[in-house]
This record gives sequence, structure tokens and C-alpha cells, in this order.
Amino acid sequence: MPRIAVYSGSFDPITNGHIDIIRRASRVFDHVIVAIANNSSKTATFSVAERLRMIEIAIRDIPGADVDSFEGLLVDYLKRKNARVVIRGIRAVSDMDYEFQMASMNRQLYPEMETVFMMPDENYTYLSSSMIKEVARLGAKPGDYLPATVLQMLKKKLSARKGFAKPSRAKSASSKKRSR
Repeated sequence: MPRIAVYSGSFDPITNGHIDIIRRASRVFDHVIVAIANNSSKTATFSVAERLRMIEIAIRDIPGADVDSFEGLLVDYLKRKNARVVIRGIRAVSDMDYEFQMASMNRQLYPEMETVFMMPDENYTYLSSSMIKEVARLGAKPGDYLPATVLQMLKKKLSARKGFAKPSRAKSASSKKRSR
């Protein structure tokens, strides 16, 4: 019987930290399903279809990994997929309280399941999708933290919303006068 693990989240957008977790989980499990939680109470930057597409592209070279989406309880999704393992990324101690609560509740609902916590590479320890979107909105280049295709999609999305600031290279009139 194959060892199936589900890595669930909003992935709005997927980051290199997420991909690091997926890559390492694929070495431990036979099949890793990246499951986009379709949570209607959250306002997402990308639609579920857009996130599915960006994740498909980002993980295409990871053997045994694929992407799907679901609504409702994660434990119900696990049962439908014959999976008993949930992968959760832990970036810092601050994540642990929330993740511990979720793991405990999930185990109450589905005693046969286990939650496996994985830490991302230290370069991605404090990285979050929300932080990436904010950095991009303010004009910084989040390229080192996103796959190239995801960065392109984020720029396009934020530009359409007029939320992607371009860093200003022009000097103000007063600084030009001072530099003469």
C-alpha cells in the first residue's frame, strides 16, 4: 500500500518554502498531494484554478507529487484519498500553537491519521505568502522566494489591481539640485 501524504494549505501563492517542503516530503512518502483548501471565508489573491495551475508548473519535476483542491474538512478529504498523513510546515515557534491545535482536532475527528511537521530550509523560515504579496505590493522583488512562473503571475495580478509598485529610480527635484 503506497504511503500517501497530503500537504494542505491556501498556497496563495505557492512559495519556494512550500516547494522545499513538498520536495523533501516526496523523499519520505510515495505520493504527496498538495491540496489547496478552498476556504470561502478568506479573500484570496488567486482563484483556485490559478493556484492549481501555478502549483502544477512549480512541482512538475518532483516525482510522486501532484495537486488537487478540496472544500470542507481536511479529514474527510484524507479519507477520500486513502491518506493517513498530513504534512504541515512549521516556520517558527509561533506556528506551533495553531498547528498543534489543528493536529489535535484532526486526530479527534480521524484517529487513524498522523500529522508530520517539517521545517523548511533556513532560507525560508520566516517566509509566508502574505509577506511575499505585501513585499511585492510595496515594490520589492520577491523573486528569490517564488518560482519564476509564480512571480510572473503575481506581477500580472497585482499590476491589474494596480497594487504592484515599481521601485522609483527618478531622483526628486530637490535631490537633483543638491547633487549638482
